[in-house]
Amino acid sequence: GIDIGDSLTIPDEFTEDEKKSGQWWRQLLAGGIAGAVSRTSTAPLDRLKVMMQVHGSKSDKMNIYGGFRQMVKEGGVRSLWRGNGTNVIKIAPETAVKFWAYEQYKKMLTEEGQKVGTFERFVSGSMAGATAQTFIYPMEVLKTRLAVGKTGQYSGLFDCAKKILKREGMGAFYKGYIPNLLGIIPYAGIDLAVYELLKAHWLEHFAKDSVNPGVTVLLGCGALSSTCGQLASYPLALVRTRMQAQAMVEGTQQLNMVGLFRRIVSKEGVPGLYRGITPNFMKVLPAVGISYVVYENMKQTLGVTQK
Repeated sequence: GIDIGDSLTIPDEFTEDEKKSGQWWRQLLAGGIAGAVSRTSTAPLDRLKVMMQVHGSKSDKMNIYGGFRQMVKEGGVRSLWRGNGTNVIKIAPETAVKFWAYEQYKKMLTEEGQKVGTFERFVSGSMAGATAQTFIYPMEVLKTRLAVGKTGQYSGLFDCAKKILKREGMGAFYKGYIPNLLGIIPYAGIDLAVYELLKAHWLEHFAKDSVNPGVTVLLGCGALSSTCGQLASYPLALVRTRMQAQAMVEGTQQLNMVGLFRRIVSKEGVPGLYRGITPNFMKVLPAVGISYVVYENMKQTLGVTQK
């Protein structure tokens, strides 16, 4: 998934020293815990976003206040965290596959002993993201189904998986996979380009003598760049979520990606493709901030040494 702030604390790669000294697994653990705390803290906004994406129609405009009220009325305060367990569980496999794939793609794209350039990094990163997504995608579908589900509809993750398998077969676990994959490319490209631009601009104007602008600035650049990436890829993310949940919404025809795009635009206009983007952006700063604070504290607790 393209979630802002979820993976900012998980580094892209490690130096040889970090691999040898065992620092890498401590950093990964710290990043994973930070991601889990950050996702859990912003889960109500995430569930609201999914609800707004799925229940989109002219007659059924859901705003932020109304959406929260509806969710609490339907399932109590605890229901605001519905689907969050799955979101947290998927951090571990997703990160593991991403790292392994990133290293493999980097090796494939560069000659022995050659320095890895920005382009190779970007391609390796995007392909690693796509590989990880392919691997954990069924969990994305389960997360959406649980988030949209009514109270008592599923008793948990396995019950949800069992019911989907029985009613819809294996194919249901990869619904919305194409728009999801297509969304990764503009998102990753814009995210990286904007991030590098902002960083270079900051160094040029505010910190001429240093190479590293410092963590707060980097986090700010990261939050801004992923926001730009999201603006570009959000319609694809929305269509992905609709496709994942289509079978649950009574009376909806099962449409493919192009069909869904057409229907949303004809019924709701272009703004329909951006439903739920407000809670999504409200999530950015808390997600980034929480994840950074937890990451730094966990690094100290686990004894990660700084170079």
